[in-house]
Amino acid sequence: MDLYSFVLGNREIFKLIYALFILIICVIIVFRTNRLFQLSLHQGIRYFRNAFFFYGLAFFSRYILDLFLGHHIVDPLFEFFIIVAGSFLLYSLLWKKIESEKGTHSSLFNSRILIFYFMAIIIALIDTIWSTMYVMFFSQIVLFLFASIISFYKFKNNEKRKKFPGFHFLAMILMFFAWILNLLAPLLFSWNPIALINIYFFNAVFFLVFLFGAIKISGR
Repeated sequence: MDLYSFVLGNREIFKLIYALFILIICVIIVFRTNRLFQLSLHQGIRYFRNAFFFYGLAFFSRYILDLFLGHHIVDPLFEFFIIVAGSFLLYSLLWKKIESEKGTHSSLFNSRILIFYFMAIIIALIDTIWSTMYVMFFSQIVLFLFASIISFYKFKNNEKRKKFPGFHFLAMILMFFAWILNLLAPLLFSWNPIALINIYFFNAVFFLVFLFGAIKISGR
């Protein structure tokens, strides 16, 4: 029996294990980066931490709350959390262009971050009304395309070219391709289970790369 057959034969158990795996990674990243932020007061780390806080909420709602509440409630929540998380990741690369070195009093509730919440609500509502996830898919493809380009330039301009800039660029590229696969899954593959397993794989590698990077820089 190959790996795909094994996963498909135990699909629900696999989804639960997958969700717990991602949740644990998110919790570790949040605590590690929060400790690093407390030491450095680096605002980019602060927004990066927020991204994985919302990714954790997204996977918790999608794969665990869904067991109790059902798709009609969980799907909009999942989209909201995913879109906000991606927005925080992009903002962690751009914050110096937008705010001062000292940052703002709250990184979760301020005039700039409220725009993320508003956009996430609008996209989640549109997809809910249309009974699809296409708007979220397109929004995340565009977001991670920009994030990949910005990460590349940051990595290229980093004199030492090591540690976190390299991890960041690799993870952005992985997530960009993962969202393309997410879009192709319904459009070309009719939600083919093997395509979904490959998406899970890309997602897991994305989180593992960031976990490794967070451990490397916070371990110091």
